[in-house]
Amino acid sequence: MDPARALIRTTLNPTARIAPGLAGRAAFELFRHPLRRSRVRPAEQEVHRRAAREPLTVGGSQVVGYRWGSGERPVLLLHGWRSRASRFAPFVPRLQALGLSVLAFDAPGHGDSGGRATSVLEYRELALRLQERYGPFEAVVAHSLGVCAAFGALGDGLRAGRLAAVSGVSEVGFFPSAFCAGLGLDGTVERALRQRIEQDLFGGDAGVWERYDAAARAAAIGLPVLVLHDEGDEVVPIGQAHRLERAYGDRLDLVVTRGLGHRRIVREPAVVDQVIGFISAGLGVTAA
Repeated sequence: MDPARALIRTTLNPTARIAPGLAGRAAFELFRHPLRRSRVRPAEQEVHRRAAREPLTVGGSQVVGYRWGSGERPVLLLHGWRSRASRFAPFVPRLQALGLSVLAFDAPGHGDSGGRATSVLEYRELALRLQERYGPFEAVVAHSLGVCAAFGALGDGLRAGRLAAVSGVSEVGFFPSAFCAGLGLDGTVERALRQRIEQDLFGGDAGVWERYDAAARAAAIGLPVLVLHDEGDEVVPIGQAHRLERAYGDRLDLVVTRGLGHRRIVREPAVVDQVIGFISAGLGVTAA
């Protein structure tokens, strides 16, 4: 463990035993803020420049929305934590070649958007706002945190024909557990952090853990799902994909990759091919 993480662990664990509320607030501030913003990579710049920008607002933050195409027959792209919409650049021309429009946004605290942090509730609100503007989606393509947000939104009013979930988190409870495990924080800190998340992000709603558990809400989400996950994902273990596979049964196809990790998988040509083929099948056409 690096010195900064060691300092966090040796400070918060003892504090939680004496003042759990204080430890929970400190852990929450560390938990909710991305450490850095991702920049547009050179390979993404051409696609990124071609997007029409559409301003959105959520939670007092100015959000940059992106649209490729007229907005008809839309597909929604949802990026992950410490990521941005431009990571989906390989998908955009392929989707447009199918006659689809592509919609995306940089979540608050990410990419070119304002704010310092975001939540699955803000993803949901932004997705539903785009749906109001452009109608239901032909498909949703999501990565990591975006997968958790997509499932939650689909169970709460978002309409789409198909969902492609890459390196996805299946339950919102994964985030505080993984955060605390990564820093060596004990169960007392995790409980305090969960209470703070309930209070500050979800208005005191203790039921949010079940509502944003895609496996628990499988009966409410009836669309076909494609899950792609690397067996060696160092950020989101493949067990998250297996939870979805068990819950959705024959409505879900799981593709397990090797050697692509958590981030490279999004731009891997074979993975892009799989997702485009999956969406094409829902449209009744053959992808180029």
